[in-house]
Amino acid sequence: MATTRHLAAVRPLLRRLSSSSAAAVSADPIDSPSLDLDSGVISMKGVKISGRPLYLDMQATTPVDPRVLDAMLPFYLSRFGNPHSRTHLYGWESDAAVENARSQIASLVHANPKELFFTSGATESNNISIKGVMHFVSPSKRHVITTQTEHKCVLDSCRYLQQQGYDVTYLPVRSDGLLDLETLTAAFRPDTGLVSVMAVNNEIGVVQPLEDIGRICRERNVPFHTDAAQALGKIPIDVDRMNISLMSLSGHKIYGPKGVGALYLRRRPRVRVEPQMSGGGQERGIRSGTVPTPLVVGFGAACDIAMKEMEYDSKRISSLQERLLNGIRAKLDGVVVNGSVEHRYPGNLNLSFAYVEGESLLMGLKEVAVSSGSACTSASLEPSYVLRALGVDEDMAHTSIRFGIGRFTTEAEIDKAAELTVRQVEKLREMSPLYEMVKEGIDIKSIQWSQH
Repeated sequence: MATTRHLAAVRPLLRRLSSSSAAAVSADPIDSPSLDLDSGVISMKGVKISGRPLYLDMQATTPVDPRVLDAMLPFYLSRFGNPHSRTHLYGWESDAAVENARSQIASLVHANPKELFFTSGATESNNISIKGVMHFVSPSKRHVITTQTEHKCVLDSCRYLQQQGYDVTYLPVRSDGLLDLETLTAAFRPDTGLVSVMAVNNEIGVVQPLEDIGRICRERNVPFHTDAAQALGKIPIDVDRMNISLMSLSGHKIYGPKGVGALYLRRRPRVRVEPQMSGGGQERGIRSGTVPTPLVVGFGAACDIAMKEMEYDSKRISSLQERLLNGIRAKLDGVVVNGSVEHRYPGNLNLSFAYVEGESLLMGLKEVAVSSGSACTSASLEPSYVLRALGVDEDMAHTSIRFGIGRFTTEAEIDKAAELTVRQVEKLREMSPLYEMVKEGIDIKSIQWSQH
């Protein structure tokens, strides 16, 4: 009940902050939104909408929880010391705050605080993990195993190693997005030095069998790295039970600030990495650079809140996901859920709509902030490489929309999003000759198209 009362109290605050930011005027008129005070219409990048859109893109980023902001503010205003200053109070209190945040994050993943190192985010943690391990281990270990559906920073780090002469095996996944354990087992070689598998996929939300993967790696004495940016605070993580050797974490996916993350490095058996950045030797030499105390404090506070409210959030978000899916499917046919339905984080609902062009649907849903996939690759018009890895037909991959549901999402927002989605899909299908042919019973795939 206390959590429910808190959510009711903070939602109006979030909306006031959101509305005031829309009305803020930037010095650069080209990139800033303009607000017509008479009509309430916001115009930006040639798009006009009546008010700020509903936010359903939680896999891209989450709003900062007001309780997190409360914890951060003193370290911007009065307790602004450098945590590495050892000679005065300002440094001591900042250092104590950093260590407290380290303990809060460690508690959420059942780790020792000494096993956590602060970074700028999961991308940096992934780079340190993949490049750092392979550069440190024995020269005889020249092989990495990963999957085709990893985040782009993992795939690019692996390609970087390939350019240096390492071998990388990119394992396929099943049609539900899950890794086949027999395929993983068969991929090991005597020179395998690392296995990297994402915990929760950022595009389709599937949860990989981390405990089984960790056991297989442990039996072969190969370090297991997981990108847990989308998993932290959303599913239970236990680094010992799951035999995780290295883990990448992010602050802004868990209602914390942007610009901060963490790297988990197991102590027993010890995992060693080569630092990817030279400097003052902070974070015990793993990641040089001044630790940003306010961001770290916010990250710790976000983890502390998640530990207390994860079960409540999960039940509530599952209910909202079911409400959204049922609301859309009640009025539309040809709606497909991408990825496993059973083994997925409920806050990620990736849907494909048959006979609709994805970009057209996105442009029509101006009143709902959603995406067609990863924010890191959404500038590309190519269909998602994650959906292609699942074997989704290219036409269906082009129609995918990712709905991200979170802690502050309301039932009213879900109902509105379902209504707007149904309206826009129906509008586009009315203009689709393919949909008209399907309704007449014609099998589209049996048609042999000719060019003129």
